[in-house]
Amino acid sequence: MQRIQLLLLLVFLFSPGGLPARASEPLILVTYYSQTGNTRLMAEAVQEGALRVIGVRVVLKEVGETTALDLMDADAIVVGSPVYNANVAPGVSAFIASWPFEGEPLKDKLGAAFVTAGGLSAGEEITQMNILQSMLIFGMIVIGGPDWTMPFGASAIRGEEVFPAEAPIHPHFLEKGKSLGQRVAETALKLNREYIERPDRESGPKD
Repeated sequence: MQRIQLLLLLVFLFSPGGLPARASEPLILVTYYSQTGNTRLMAEAVQEGALRVIGVRVVLKEVGETTALDLMDADAIVVGSPVYNANVAPGVSAFIASWPFEGEPLKDKLGAAFVTAGGLSAGEEITQMNILQSMLIFGMIVIGGPDWTMPFGASAIRGEEVFPAEAPIHPHFLEKGKSLGQRVAETALKLNREYIERPDRESGPKD
Protein backbone atom coordinates (compact mmCIF):
# COMPACT_ATOMS: atom_id res chain seq x y z
CA MET A 1 0.00 0.00 0.00
CA GLN A 2 2.83 2.41 0.89
CA ARG A 3 4.50 1.74 -2.46
CA ILE A 4 1.27 2.58 -4.29
CA GLN A 5 0.90 5.84 -2.34
CA LEU A 6 4.50 6.77 -3.11
CA LEU A 7 4.02 6.00 -6.80
CA LEU A 8 0.89 8.15 -6.97
CA LEU A 9 2.73 11.03 -5.27
CA LEU A 10 5.61 10.84 -7.76
CA VAL A 11 3.21 10.75 -10.68
CA PHE A 12 1.53 13.92 -9.41
CA LEU A 13 4.74 15.79 -8.72
CA PHE A 14 6.32 15.12 -12.09
CA SER A 15 3.23 15.15 -14.28
CA PRO A 16 2.69 18.22 -16.54
CA GLY A 17 0.15 19.62 -14.07
CA GLY A 18 2.16 18.82 -10.96
CA LEU A 19 4.69 21.02 -9.16
CA PRO A 20 7.99 20.01 -7.58
CA ALA A 21 7.67 19.62 -3.82
CA ARG A 22 9.52 22.88 -3.12
CA ALA A 23 8.27 24.93 -6.06
CA SER A 24 6.45 27.25 -3.66
CA GLU A 25 9.55 27.84 -1.52
CA PRO A 26 11.86 30.39 -3.14
CA LEU A 27 15.53 30.11 -2.24
CA ILE A 28 17.38 33.15 -0.87
CA LEU A 29 21.17 33.03 -1.21
CA VAL A 30 23.11 35.35 1.12
CA THR A 31 26.77 35.40 0.08
CA TYR A 32 29.50 37.60 1.48
CA TYR A 33 33.21 38.33 1.90
CA SER A 34 34.49 39.14 5.38
CA GLN A 35 38.06 39.60 6.56
CA THR A 36 37.49 40.79 10.13
CA GLY A 37 34.05 39.29 10.76
CA ASN A 38 31.95 42.46 10.52
CA THR A 39 30.45 41.71 7.12
CA ARG A 40 29.78 38.15 8.31
CA LEU A 41 27.72 39.55 11.20
CA MET A 42 25.71 41.66 8.74
CA ALA A 43 25.24 38.59 6.53
CA GLU A 44 23.87 36.67 9.49
CA ALA A 45 21.49 39.54 10.20
CA VAL A 46 20.26 39.46 6.58
CA GLN A 47 19.77 35.71 6.91
CA GLU A 48 17.83 36.15 10.16
CA GLY A 49 15.57 38.74 8.56
CA ALA A 50 14.85 36.50 5.58
CA LEU A 51 13.99 33.64 7.92
CA ARG A 52 11.27 35.81 9.46
CA VAL A 53 9.28 35.05 6.32
CA ILE A 54 7.46 31.73 6.32
CA GLY A 55 7.71 29.79 3.06
CA VAL A 56 11.27 30.58 1.94
CA ARG A 57 14.59 28.78 2.23
CA VAL A 58 17.78 30.67 3.06
CA VAL A 59 21.40 29.66 2.38
CA LEU A 60 24.33 31.58 3.88
CA LYS A 61 27.77 31.16 2.25
CA GLU A 62 31.06 32.99 1.87
CA VAL A 63 31.79 34.03 -1.70
CA GLY A 64 34.69 31.58 -1.87
CA GLU A 65 32.30 28.71 -1.14
CA THR A 66 29.52 29.87 -3.47
CA THR A 67 29.32 27.98 -6.76
CA ALA A 68 27.69 28.75 -10.08
CA LEU A 69 25.09 26.11 -9.22
CA ASP A 70 24.29 27.94 -5.98
CA LEU A 71 23.67 31.11 -7.99
CA MET A 72 21.48 29.40 -10.57
CA ASP A 73 19.44 27.55 -7.94
CA ALA A 74 18.66 30.75 -6.04
CA ASP A 75 15.60 32.89 -6.64
CA ALA A 76 17.26 35.86 -4.91
CA ILE A 77 20.95 36.67 -4.40
CA VAL A 78 22.09 39.06 -1.67
CA VAL A 79 25.77 40.04 -1.85
CA GLY A 80 27.74 41.60 1.00
CA SER A 81 31.14 43.28 0.97
CA PRO A 82 33.32 45.51 3.12
CA VAL A 83 34.05 48.88 1.54
CA TYR A 84 37.50 49.04 -0.08
CA ASN A 85 38.32 52.56 -1.28
CA ALA A 86 34.67 53.20 -2.20
CA ASN A 87 34.46 49.87 -3.98
CA VAL A 88 33.83 46.20 -3.25
CA ALA A 89 36.58 44.02 -1.81
CA PRO A 90 38.81 42.38 -4.44
CA GLY A 91 37.40 38.99 -3.46
CA VAL A 92 33.86 40.15 -4.21
CA SER A 93 34.93 41.68 -7.52
CA ALA A 94 36.53 38.39 -8.58
CA PHE A 95 33.44 36.50 -7.40
CA ILE A 96 31.05 38.59 -9.49
CA ALA A 97 33.38 38.34 -12.48
CA SER A 98 33.07 34.55 -12.26
CA TRP A 99 29.25 34.52 -12.50
CA PRO A 100 27.80 32.55 -15.44
CA PHE A 101 26.83 34.90 -18.25
CA GLU A 102 26.15 32.93 -21.45
CA GLY A 103 22.47 32.19 -21.89
CA GLU A 104 21.53 34.68 -19.13
CA PRO A 105 21.02 32.08 -16.37
CA LEU A 106 20.69 34.80 -13.70
CA LYS A 107 18.13 36.86 -15.60
CA ASP A 108 15.07 37.94 -13.57
CA LYS A 109 16.49 36.75 -10.26
CA LEU A 110 16.19 39.23 -7.40
CA GLY A 111 19.37 40.97 -6.28
CA ALA A 112 20.25 43.06 -3.22
CA ALA A 113 23.38 44.38 -1.49
CA PHE A 114 24.79 45.13 1.95
CA VAL A 115 28.15 46.54 3.04
CA THR A 116 30.26 47.44 6.05
CA ALA A 117 32.37 50.61 6.08
CA GLY A 118 35.12 52.08 8.22
CA GLY A 119 33.48 55.47 8.58
CA LEU A 120 30.54 57.68 7.76
CA SER A 121 30.45 58.70 4.09
CA ALA A 122 33.32 56.31 3.42
CA GLY A 123 31.83 55.04 0.18
CA GLU A 124 29.13 52.69 1.43
CA GLU A 125 26.40 53.85 -0.99
CA ILE A 126 28.78 53.82 -3.95
CA THR A 127 29.80 50.27 -3.05
CA GLN A 128 26.17 49.19 -2.78
CA MET A 129 25.49 50.68 -6.20
CA ASN A 130 28.53 48.92 -7.67
CA ILE A 131 27.06 45.59 -6.59
CA LEU A 132 23.59 46.46 -7.89
CA GLN A 133 24.94 47.72 -11.22
CA SER A 134 26.81 44.46 -11.72
CA MET A 135 23.60 42.56 -11.01
CA LEU A 136 21.78 44.63 -13.63
CA ILE A 137 24.39 43.59 -16.21
CA PHE A 138 23.33 40.00 -15.56
CA GLY A 139 19.66 40.90 -16.10
CA MET A 140 18.72 40.68 -12.44
CA ILE A 141 15.95 42.67 -10.76
CA VAL A 142 17.50 44.71 -7.95
CA ILE A 143 15.79 45.99 -4.82
CA GLY A 144 16.82 48.03 -1.81
CA GLY A 145 15.61 48.23 1.74
CA PRO A 146 12.03 48.76 2.91
CA ASP A 147 12.18 52.58 3.18
CA TRP A 148 14.01 55.70 2.09
CA THR A 149 16.65 55.41 4.84
CA MET A 150 18.24 52.43 3.06
CA PRO A 151 17.32 52.78 -0.62
CA PHE A 152 20.36 50.89 -1.95
CA GLY A 153 20.50 48.17 0.68
CA ALA A 154 21.85 47.79 4.22
CA SER A 155 25.10 49.13 5.63
CA ALA A 156 27.00 49.18 8.92
CA ILE A 157 29.53 51.78 10.08
CA ARG A 158 32.63 51.13 12.20
CA GLY A 159 35.57 53.30 13.17
CA GLU A 160 33.76 56.55 13.99
CA GLU A 161 33.68 58.05 17.50
CA VAL A 162 30.06 57.06 17.99
CA PHE A 163 30.66 53.62 16.43
CA PRO A 164 34.18 52.66 17.59
CA ALA A 165 35.99 49.86 15.80
CA GLU A 166 36.57 47.92 19.00
CA ALA A 167 32.84 47.77 19.78
CA PRO A 168 30.42 45.23 18.26
CA ILE A 169 28.31 46.32 15.31
CA HIS A 170 25.55 48.54 16.63
CA PRO A 171 22.13 46.81 16.84
CA HIS A 172 20.68 49.60 14.70
CA PHE A 173 22.77 48.45 11.73
CA LEU A 174 22.04 44.78 12.36
CA GLU A 175 18.33 45.59 12.28
CA LYS A 176 18.85 47.23 8.89
CA GLY A 177 20.38 43.97 7.69
CA LYS A 178 17.40 42.04 9.03
CA SER A 179 14.91 44.37 7.37
CA LEU A 180 16.72 44.01 4.04
CA GLY A 181 16.65 40.23 4.29
CA GLN A 182 12.98 40.29 5.18
CA ARG A 183 12.07 42.49 2.23
CA VAL A 184 14.02 40.31 -0.20
CA ALA A 185 12.30 37.18 1.12
CA GLU A 186 8.84 38.75 1.05
CA THR A 187 9.34 39.96 -2.51
CA ALA A 188 10.71 36.60 -3.70
CA LEU A 189 7.77 34.78 -2.12
CA LYS A 190 5.24 37.16 -3.66
CA LEU A 191 6.74 36.89 -7.16
CA ASN A 192 6.98 33.12 -6.87
CA ARG A 193 3.33 32.76 -5.87
CA GLU A 194 2.15 35.09 -8.62
CA TYR A 195 4.11 33.05 -11.17
CA ILE A 196 2.71 29.74 -9.98
CA GLU A 197 -0.85 31.11 -10.04
CA ARG A 198 -0.61 32.68 -13.51
CA PRO A 199 -3.47 31.47 -15.74
CA ASP A 200 -1.14 30.94 -18.70
CA ARG A 201 0.73 28.27 -16.71
CA GLU A 202 -2.26 25.93 -16.72
CA SER A 203 -1.33 22.59 -18.23
CA GLY A 204 -3.14 20.70 -20.94
CA PRO A 205 -3.75 21.19 -24.65
CA LYS A 206 -4.78 24.63 -25.87
CA ASP A 207 -7.38 25.14 -28.64
